[in-house]
Amino acid sequence: MQNILLIGAGRSTYSFVEYIKAHSESENWFLTIADQNLELAEEKAAKHPRMKAISLDVQDEIQRVHAISKADVVVSMLPAHMHIPVATDCIALGKHMLTASYISKEMRALDERAKEAGVVLINEIGVDPGIDHLSAMKVLDEIRDAGGEVKLFESFTGGLVAPEYDDNPWNYKFTWNPRNVVLAGSAGAVKFIQEGKYKYIPYHQLFRRTEIVSIDGYGKFEGYANRDSLSYREVYGLHDIPTIYRGTFRRPGFCRAWDVFVKLGMTDDSYQIEVDPEMTYRDFTNLFLAYNPNDSVELKLMHYLNIPQDSELMHKLEWLGLFSDAKINMTKPSPAQVLQKILEEKWTLGEDEKDMIVMFHKFGYELKGEKRMIESSMVTIGKNSKETAMALTVGLPLAIAARHILNGNISTPGVQIPISKEIYLPMLEELKENGISFTEREVDYKGY
Repeated sequence: MQNILLIGAGRSTYSFVEYIKAHSESENWFLTIADQNLELAEEKAAKHPRMKAISLDVQDEIQRVHAISKADVVVSMLPAHMHIPVATDCIALGKHMLTASYISKEMRALDERAKEAGVVLINEIGVDPGIDHLSAMKVLDEIRDAGGEVKLFESFTGGLVAPEYDDNPWNYKFTWNPRNVVLAGSAGAVKFIQEGKYKYIPYHQLFRRTEIVSIDGYGKFEGYANRDSLSYREVYGLHDIPTIYRGTFRRPGFCRAWDVFVKLGMTDDSYQIEVDPEMTYRDFTNLFLAYNPNDSVELKLMHYLNIPQDSELMHKLEWLGLFSDAKINMTKPSPAQVLQKILEEKWTLGEDEKDMIVMFHKFGYELKGEKRMIESSMVTIGKNSKETAMALTVGLPLAIAARHILNGNISTPGVQIPISKEIYLPMLEELKENGISFTEREVDYKGY
């Protein structure tokens, strides 16, 4: 019997657990679900005969090593900064490991040790990063194998509410960690390259520099730049590419409204504010505006940010309750924490509501002197607030990769992301069998 250890039992693990459950008998697997919250782990295991739940404090080295030593493959769904001790133990114990997180410098530094130990250590194998790598590398390799030279690569992903449940003026509901949404883009300047020119977007301008993309059957989306696109030149073998850009999708109008929070300072998580017991959301908004006892909070905000009174933007802010008399009821929160609380009251996905993952790639290339362009898109709709598209597209790639490692189909050791044919070809095939597939089409050359 082969043993799988899942560390972390959060929302995104649902599809992973269901996949393991469905194949556990035929593949002769046993899954141990470990979490600091034993009740959460037990809920996922659901008394299945080939699963058990254990309480695990990942900071406790003895507990951690004991759990890892019994596994053949370890899947870490912990926050990214907590992967390193797990990865270090996996290498020392000769256990393969998977995560959905971006590779950190600390993780990359473990590459030689993982190779020496013969350990497969795959990161960025969720949705974005993850499925984006699989699908993009397939097309990039096909272009290069045909003799083409890639000149442009753009990639966008968005976790959104499904169209039939899109019933608020923001056209958005939380489909993953709300804190990550609130802090999106705040880590520093976004970097990319456009027509051979390096471009940098500081955080305070990020949500005003957007691109509109249309996807057949689903309408228009608005993309803002995401992280450091430049690092993917080396990853994808696009060292001299003139244009490379990675972004995040929202519906049109979202970014202009979100920019209000950025400009006001509501997304700042670096300090705590003093909150008296009677402080309201209206008082919170007023904290970031100039003192004027004669003007309303609404008027001061409109004047400060030059927003027309009858604009759709003001409607979005009012709908959220930003000017309401609801009490904050928090003790020394950061501005970002208060904003998150306000948003969660309005943007939480209902029990029977569905989410949607949208992914889009654009490839500009030259082949035999002719300029060409390919567009590739994927849309996945969830089943409900538990079986979400987000959980499916994060958990399923991890589960499929675990199966291929256990079966010996993925065996190249070292710290890596899923960009080799050994990984992406079988994974894309099985993702398609599970309803996650891409539509690729040649389109008119649009310039690059």
